[in-house]
Amino acid sequence: MAYNQDFTYVEGTEPHRIRTREIIAAHPEVKTLMGKSPFTIVIITACVLFQVTVAYLLREQSWWLVIALAWFVGAFPTHTLFVCIHEAAHNLIFQKPRWNIFAGIFANLPSLLPSAISFKNFHIKHHAFQGVHELDADLPSRWEAKLINNYFIGKALWLLFFPIFQAARTIRCREAAIIDRWVILNVIVQLAFDVAVVYFLGWQAFAYLGLSFTFSVGLHPLGARWIQEHYLVLDKNQETYSYYGVLNPINLNVGFHNEHHDMPSIPWHNLPKLKKMAPEFYDNLKYHGSYTKLWLTFLFSQEVGLFSRILRRERGKVELHDDSTPDAQLLKKIS
Repeated sequence: MAYNQDFTYVEGTEPHRIRTREIIAAHPEVKTLMGKSPFTIVIITACVLFQVTVAYLLREQSWWLVIALAWFVGAFPTHTLFVCIHEAAHNLIFQKPRWNIFAGIFANLPSLLPSAISFKNFHIKHHAFQGVHELDADLPSRWEAKLINNYFIGKALWLLFFPIFQAARTIRCREAAIIDRWVILNVIVQLAFDVAVVYFLGWQAFAYLGLSFTFSVGLHPLGARWIQEHYLVLDKNQETYSYYGVLNPINLNVGFHNEHHDMPSIPWHNLPKLKKMAPEFYDNLKYHGSYTKLWLTFLFSQEVGLFSRILRRERGKVELHDDSTPDAQLLKKIS
């Protein structure tokens, strides 16, 4: 498969909308998997406390140890917290949307950058307008893809500075909310936490938390998650991929990405059950089994780059619904 110099363009709606209707028709029992998972707040609390504790223990340690522990240890709970932020963005932790917002802001603390609510605002559009360049912030910008190209150095720098590139994409997605009261609250709480870390624990502790976040989403095998989800690595015609590897239990089944897009109202602990209930819809799809293999493939293969994505030139008939709307109601509206 030669490297594309532009995105792959397709007609019609994204594949999950169609498959959702088919799964519901064939297996109406999957509706029982929808709901909330309040236990997620326990995981959030454990990961936040773990990261703060390690940061405290590193407050007077050498810089090489700070960097090493951030890569080998801290990246994992920080990535798990990002998954929890994702769960909160879909209102899958508590019944009341406001409490999900608070959970997301709390999970955001060790990452140092106030991103939980902004992520929520843009991520819901990713589900509704997957592949629409002006609305889907998960897609790389054209300038971004041209800048990085398909060479190792460019892709390594892209992974290292992934949060910066991700933030820059939001400029083109003008219809998503950028500033609201919850974004402001997120910023205030995060800044207060950051100042407290520096004041009470010092710069080594602050660096550990910052590097843990950087590695958790970037130049680390965990960074393969962004490639796994929608990049055309295994098949130029399959738009979304799942990951069924050993890290799913640690990272709250984040790899079940086809399943998540098909049923975004199913919390993380029930996604494997969806696959088991409707195997005929997933067993024929290609998937990834190793983040490390995918990470290295992305870095070193010149056949894969940021242009390895599917785009849609039109929105179709898709409308943006509130993310608290259950899948059953959403299906009724789009049928």
